[in-house]
Amino acid sequence: MDKIRILGGVPLHGIIPIAGAKNAVLPLMAASLLTEETLTLSNVPRLMDVTTMANLLIQHGVELSMKRKTPADSYDGDIIELCSRSINNTTAPYKLVRLMRASVLVLGPLVTRFGQARVSLPGGCAIGTRPVDLHLKGLEQMGARIQLNGGYIEASVRGRLKGTKIVLPQISVGATENLLMAAVLAEGETVLINAAREPEVCDLAHCLTVMGAKISGIGTDVMSINGVNHLYGTSYDIIFDRIEAGTYAIAAAITRGEIELLCPCSPLMRAVFTFLKKCGVQIVSTERGVKISAVHGDIMGIDVMTEPYPGFPTDMQAQVMALMTTARGVAMITETIFENRLMHVQELIRMGAQIDIHRTSSAIVRGVPKLSGAPVMATDLRASVCLVLAGLSAKGETIVDRIYHLDRGYERLVEKMAACGARIERISAEL
Repeated sequence: MDKIRILGGVPLHGIIPIAGAKNAVLPLMAASLLTEETLTLSNVPRLMDVTTMANLLIQHGVELSMKRKTPADSYDGDIIELCSRSINNTTAPYKLVRLMRASVLVLGPLVTRFGQARVSLPGGCAIGTRPVDLHLKGLEQMGARIQLNGGYIEASVRGRLKGTKIVLPQISVGATENLLMAAVLAEGETVLINAAREPEVCDLAHCLTVMGAKISGIGTDVMSINGVNHLYGTSYDIIFDRIEAGTYAIAAAITRGEIELLCPCSPLMRAVFTFLKKCGVQIVSTERGVKISAVHGDIMGIDVMTEPYPGFPTDMQAQVMALMTTARGVAMITETIFENRLMHVQELIRMGAQIDIHRTSSAIVRGVPKLSGAPVMATDLRASVCLVLAGLSAKGETIVDRIYHLDRGYERLVEKMAACGARIERISAEL
């Protein structure tokens, strides 16, 4: 198993291109099951999760081809063509679903188009259980018969799903996406109340609209979907990855460097950029994107609480905690989305951070003058990159183990950081 070796203490300076959004491309790939025509997605990042979803769709019978951008070292996204005209299997097996929870997003499309689906329960994960009960209850309200048998969700419907009003008791991105895809081919109108408003949900809705779906209320917490008889193929460009952009913004701040991000200075980044400005980071729009600078002045400790969009994203909590370990003063970081997303705290403490956990969901962080390099172990995707960020700032050598998490969500992270001056390399386990 590979590791990442970092010799910290070098301010980063340079340019980093931002890839297409991981959390947008996965539901968009699943949406290809809704039509027998070809769906072409561009700006697709090269990630392990994309490969996992591709393998899942191929075993369903999806015809898939990928066009790599050239030259080979280009950071431009790839193009994927998906055609679901010959689906011969409606089972999503455990061996694939267990690799990535987003695999459950094939459930809604399969049931609404083919009338049946057998999808493995995804199980728990490092940051919490994240049950799929909201997905199942919504489909049942639309007329699907749901059974749990041998670790699998077995869903079926006679004829078409029926539109109805579904009130989600809590905001769920996955449930919103699954029910949205189920509703576009259902009979009549479906109203999703308390729907997730994340940009990636909106990207899915916009693509479905281009494919012929009738959706109103995109970007609000109430979406109305009038079902249609069939959807068409289309070409669609995926939005940029706001979490990747935020992560590299933190990299500039924690190393007290300056990085230009090649992505729009978009409202999608408002919560993260507002936080960074309060900390003392300079953020300026450029012709090509946005420049993040922390070369002048201290970083101040600022409290933050994760919330559903447009609040501060949970996927940026670990990165911000790394930054706060080097800030002046005290910051309280509160996680409200997942119940077990502070496991990186103990690894940061190994590097000299002063952090106290309060009631399992909040951490009080007291900034220290300098972190110290140490061997650390990643527990999930965002915790992995949090430790990389801490290592970039720390004095001495940091070795980050279990970096397969990073391959799921960050395209060429080592290369992008090294291009900005980071002393970072990927090493094989035997070395």
